[in-house]
Amino acid sequence: MQMIGEWNDAIENDIMELKREVIDPLLTEKITKFILVTENVLNFHSSDKEYYQEWFEEVTDAGGWMVALNMLPATQQDFRKKKLQYYLELMELEDWRRYKPYHLFKKIDNDISQRLPL
Repeated sequence: MQMIGEWNDAIENDIMELKREVIDPLLTEKITKFILVTENVLNFHSSDKEYYQEWFEEVTDAGGWMVALNMLPATQQDFRKKKLQYYLELMELEDWRRYKPYHLFKKIDNDISQRLPL
């Protein structure tokens, strides 16, 4: 999924909308690995960690993961201030567009698998 613009949990509760309207239906279909392309998220305003934590627990219990790909440094800094990187892996992959979707998924899946303890 590609994210664009502003990610605003503080006023609009974007994470709640994303979780309830997009992620939950995907989870019911047994999709547990998520790549959010975040290079075009220009601003991030956080609220609480509740929905990140819930999403994290649901996917990791099922052997999945969540990645924010190529988040801008300033946005990453705001994300890290709230310690949300514990729930959503921040990953950099400069040339991600050269991959076909399946191959991008496999590369990220392999990278995550190598980092996580068995």
